[in-house]
Amino acid sequence: MPLPHHPIAIIGGGLGGLVAARVLHVHGIEAAVFDLEDGPEARTQGGMLDIHEESGQQALRAAGLHDAFRALVHPGGEALRLAGPDGTVVVDIADDGSGGRPEVDRGDLRDLLLASLPDDMIRWGRKATGARPLGDGRHEVTFADGSAVTTGLLIGADGAWSRIRPLVSAARPAYTGISFVETDLYDADTRHPRGAALVGGGSLMCLGDERGILAHRETDGSLHVYTALKADEDWLGTVDFTHLSLAKKAVLAHLEGWHEDLRGLVAEAATATPRHIHALPVGHRWDRTPGVTLLGDAAHLMSPFAGEGANLALQDGAELALALAAHPGDVETALARYEEALFPRGRAAAAESAGNLRAMFAPDGLRRMAGFFASHPGAA
Repeated sequence: MPLPHHPIAIIGGGLGGLVAARVLHVHGIEAAVFDLEDGPEARTQGGMLDIHEESGQQALRAAGLHDAFRALVHPGGEALRLAGPDGTVVVDIADDGSGGRPEVDRGDLRDLLLASLPDDMIRWGRKATGARPLGDGRHEVTFADGSAVTTGLLIGADGAWSRIRPLVSAARPAYTGISFVETDLYDADTRHPRGAALVGGGSLMCLGDERGILAHRETDGSLHVYTALKADEDWLGTVDFTHLSLAKKAVLAHLEGWHEDLRGLVAEAATATPRHIHALPVGHRWDRTPGVTLLGDAAHLMSPFAGEGANLALQDGAELALALAAHPGDVETALARYEEALFPRGRAAAAESAGNLRAMFAPDGLRRMAGFFASHPGAA
């Protein structure tokens, strides 16, 4: 019995995969999205994203969703403060509403994209385990539930540890030397007023001692915080994150001497989640491979220190779909045009991200970033 066949199969229902599906749908092109989650509510998406005018917002325009996106923007979210370990604020940039990088909740943006697609376009609970070429640009994709499909165009939108990437590249993400511990403080204005006042209405970046605290206010009134540490790759594995108080104690040991209000962003947290920060090599690319391509983190995973990851995923997804719409019946020409633009923009953003990582976690990281924001106020 032949396997189910889809003309276009998008592996991964993150922002990039969803915007690709949406733009294809707008142009009347059939596609199927396969996502490993059991459903749209399987996990919280978390975090705020700054969506850039020249990339992410252009993708949402191509998807016909820009006006709806603007309704989701967090007022005041572009405000940014830069502080030192003693709590002294050295840069304070207000959100006057004129910036080109408005903040939006990642979950709200994903919900907007999901609502814009036909109900049967996404196959939930389909975790890809591998893919193999069948010849003539066709591929077979297998899933953890034992099922499989074939496709004429395979799009790997499945993130850092993509199962589609090995079809085109042997590259694997490498540890950057930075580990995050992610914490949340709920109902911040009432329950954590000192932390809420420190973060303000937008984001706080505190740097010193080759480490940092990166925090932002979310639309539900909570504070989302990342403690960033230079650490061996195995350090997070030495911490018992199933025991919240022990996990927070381990993180706070790296913040000795920091202002108590900064330490409170960890000490008063209701959660503690470990995150290794990985990246693909700067300039990652591959030879044109018939019938398959990548987008987003699958193509150019980088650290978050340029704020480009989600924006590139959206831009990739939209531009891939537009290329396919512009070259009906000629998939290889569309993929070649798409990748011709994909590789240089991915290289530029990855280089910026790697450079910012080095600057932020240098011994004089606070001074370097203060100088950066003084000369590039719009980058906030």
